[in-house]
Parts: sequence; structure tokens; C-alpha cells
Amino acid sequence: MKSTATRLRASALLLLTAVIWGVAFVAQSVGMDYVGPFTFSSVRNLIGGVVLLPCIALLDRLNGGAQRVPSSGKRTMWPVLGGVCCGAALAVSEVLQQFGIARTSVGKAGFLTAMYILIVPLLGLFVGKRVGVKIWAAVALAVFGMYLLCMTESFQIALGDWLVLLAAVGFSLHILIIDHFSPGVDGVRMSCIQFFTAGLLCLVPTLIWEQPTWGALLSAWAPILYAGVLSSAVAYTLQVIGQRDTEPTVASLILSLESVVAALAGWVILGERLSTRELLGCVLAFAAIVLAQLPEKRVCAPNRQ
Repeated sequence: MKSTATRLRASALLLLTAVIWGVAFVAQSVGMDYVGPFTFSSVRNLIGGVVLLPCIALLDRLNGGAQRVPSSGKRTMWPVLGGVCCGAALAVSEVLQQFGIARTSVGKAGFLTAMYILIVPLLGLFVGKRVGVKIWAAVALAVFGMYLLCMTESFQIALGDWLVLLAAVGFSLHILIIDHFSPGVDGVRMSCIQFFTAGLLCLVPTLIWEQPTWGALLSAWAPILYAGVLSSAVAYTLQVIGQRDTEPTVASLILSLESVVAALAGWVILGERLSTRELLGCVLAFAAIVLAQLPEKRVCAPNRQ
């Protein structure tokens, strides 16, 4: 049983991840003006992996050169296996999302991406991860909040919508893979491996179909750098570390706040106006997170004389 302080620390890390991802939505949109989806995904992930290399060296030096040894009998190769599996899921999900964003509205993309808050507990049932009524209530509240926040037009399923929905399934698998591998392993190493895996997987179609020029990459340097350093290297690593002490469904609820942060950032920074309906959606999404964090009532067994 994890302590309240441990769970709150993990939730804070996941909340910071959601904040970074929410602001990064602008970077993804701007970056697509200059380079293709495979190029953007490949370069951002490779940058993320490179950024973490000196971090790993520094952590090893601070720890006296000792690599964190997996606990509970897990093999030392698990960070490698976990990183490769996470990287494959991440590469597919990011590319599907990039293609989908180019073919659907921002509102639909935000709502459909946030559907991993519903997909994660459903997929978790197949691997024996059941959640209680309180969490299901929080999921339902969050889904309704995301609908109010993101959906401002008629809901008609098009090709771009299906691509974003498939990306949400991929992100759900990514969350469950992290939940499986992250406890007891070196999270920074596993995160670094996932970035190089995702970057190399996206590099092949980049060279075959997109063939970006240096001029295009230099034009997109700011959004790519933000996505590579903050959204990838920092945020995804915080996700790996934070999920060690958080149930996957609760983690997906907290991470879904990226849509809320994106809307609020546009309101505060860019001066975009939020309607009463959209503000209500933000409030409901935050309420869902608070509900998920409330402690469960424990039923005490009667004393037997």
C-alpha cells in the first residue's frame, strides 16, 4: 500500500506532464506547417533521447556509478525491453495523431485523444486491472467534461477522427506498458530507450516518403526543440516516474488535463475566449481528478469474540 505522500508526489509529476503536453499542442500544430508528421515525430524523439544521455551519466555519477537494480525479481534487461515496447507504441500513436490533426478540427482531435481516459480502464480489464465505482464515476465525469470543452461542432466521424481515435488507443497501450515495466526499473534509462526506438522507427518512413530539407527543419526549429526537450525528454520521463506509484486509470485521468491546459493556455496567453460551456468542461475535468484522488472507504471486519 503506497502512502498518501507518495501518491500525491506521483500525481504532481503527472500533472506537470499534462501541463507541458498542453502547451506543446501549439508546437505540434506550428511544426506541421514546415515538416511532415514522420519527420516531426522522428526528430523530436531523437532529440529527447540525446538530451537524456548526459542526464543518465550525471545520475550514474551521483549514485557512484551504480545503476538502479530492478526489485521484486525483475531482470535487468527490463528497462531495455520496456523502452523498446514503449517506443514502438509511442511512434505509432504520435504519427497517427499528427496525421489525424491535419484532417480534423482541433476540437474533435482534443476530445478523441482524451478518450484514453475511457480506453485505459477498459483495456485494463483484459490484464486483470479492475477499478472501483469511484474511478468509473471519475472517468464518466471527465469524458463529459472533455466533451463540453472540446466539441463545439456536430459530431460526424471522418477519416481524421478515426486516425486520432486510433492514436488514443495507442496512447492507452503506452500507459499500460509503462505501468507494467516502470516499477523497480531505471525510469530515465527506459525513457531514453523509448525515444531512440520511436525516433528510429519514424526515421525510416521519413527518409522514404518525406525527405525533409535542412531549410524546413531550421524553419521548424522552435516547435521541434520544445517538443523534443520539454514534451519528450522531460514530460515523458516524468510520466514514467510518476506512473510507478499511480494506478493506470488514475494516471490517464490526470494526463487528460493536457486538453484543459491547452484551452486555458490559449485563453491566458493568446487571448482566446472560452465560453461558459467550455469553462464548465474544465471544471468538470478538474473535479474528476479530485474525485479520483479521494481515498477509498475501508470496510473494517467485525471483531470476533
